[in-house]
Amino acid sequence: MFTEDNSRKSAEVKHREGELYKIIEAQGTTFEIYYGYYDDADRQNPRVEPMEMYPNFVSDPVYTASGVPFATALQPPCEHFSGDPDEDNTCYQCLHYKKCEELIGLCLCKARLKVGASRKYTKSSREANKN
Repeated sequence: MFTEDNSRKSAEVKHREGELYKIIEAQGTTFEIYYGYYDDADRQNPRVEPMEMYPNFVSDPVYTASGVPFATALQPPCEHFSGDPDEDNTCYQCLHYKKCEELIGLCLCKARLKVGASRKYTKSSREANKN
């Protein structure tokens, strides 16, 4: 049976791995967000479509020119987490987290400040996130 919902689902655009999702400008740093997979099991599963791949700031930190580290809202909190403790907490629940755009934000914790440690997000750092 044809319904309006079925029509919308078939008209949805399916994204391909490596396709650009969005360019985000935050604190003078440009982040290119591409569609991809977090692991090979997802890549092999025909029911799993590529998703937006945000930078992995835990394994590949990036800082503003003033040394403030970037964080994603969904990454696990660090040892300086400030907020109500819960095993499912992410940086988003931390009082030090300040949202910039989408899932990208800043960690304003003074203990994580690195003066002179600025590093731009580049294609090579993006490629490292595919693993």
